Amino acid sequence: MSQADCLFCKIVRGEIPCAKIYETDQLLSFLDISPVTPGHALVVPKAHYPTLLDMPGDLGGPILLAASAVGRAIMAATGATGFNVVANTFEAAGQVVFHAHFHVIGRTGGDGLPPWPGTPYDSNETLARLAETIRHRLAV
Repeated sequence: MSQADCLFCKIVRGEIPCAKIYETDQLLSFLDISPVTPGHALVVPKAHYPTLLDMPGDLGGPILLAASAVGRAIMAATGATGFNVVANTFEAAGQVVFHAHFHVIGRTGGDGLPPWPGTPYDSNETLARLAETIRHRLAV
């Protein structure tokens, strides 16, 4: 998808309205129009990067600071007692808009959103082998 057709690029350029809550020269945060919980917000880089893997590393700090500030504000505004920060990367992980973005979702106990299920490894050897494989493929 080109930047001209990208939904979030259109929002950043002001071609599509949004409920803006935070903005810097690099980032924009606005309310999700289909929220998981009230106050569910998105933090997006203003520059177009299709996925998290395409973003430059120097955006990490500003995005984390924005997500923290937005999360704190969501909790204060909605009474949430916690929040999740989630980046769905690629279709298999639920990414729908291919412009890197981070969801900030306010949470309260008993809100009906279950934590994702965990399944323990079958052995410490399996755990160690997979960790070794991932370390060898790590590109930093």
